[in-house]
Amino acid sequence: VQLVESGGGSAQVGGYLRLSCVASTYTACMGWVRQAPGQEREAVATVDRTGVIRYVDAVKGRFTASRDNSKLTLYLQMDSLKPEDTAMYYCVSSLSLGQCPPSAGFFRNWGRGTQVTVLG
Repeated sequence: VQLVESGGGSAQVGGYLRLSCVASTYTACMGWVRQAPGQEREAVATVDRTGVIRYVDAVKGRFTASRDNSKLTLYLQMDSLKPEDTAMYYCVSSLSLGQCPPSAGFFRNWGRGTQVTVLG
């Protein structure tokens, strides 16, 4: 499975960005994982095959994940951005038809990542 992210860049504190990830084929479990310099990877949001979305507490109420299976695309709308959101964001996927946990170590397929920088 190939995953290609887009939409990263710079935004001011309180601003917004929208990330997209196009997959080469359908996968049941998809998500976003971020990694800031010197920090561990953190699963931000996951979306399972039934559409159930799980978020890490740090982004609840600010980030919205969604997927369009007809386009094999996963999105992450990031609002009310904070400096601590600065990180490389990776699109991830798993063929798992069951579990789709918000855990970076669960995912075998990773995109190259897109940088998000929050200024201010």
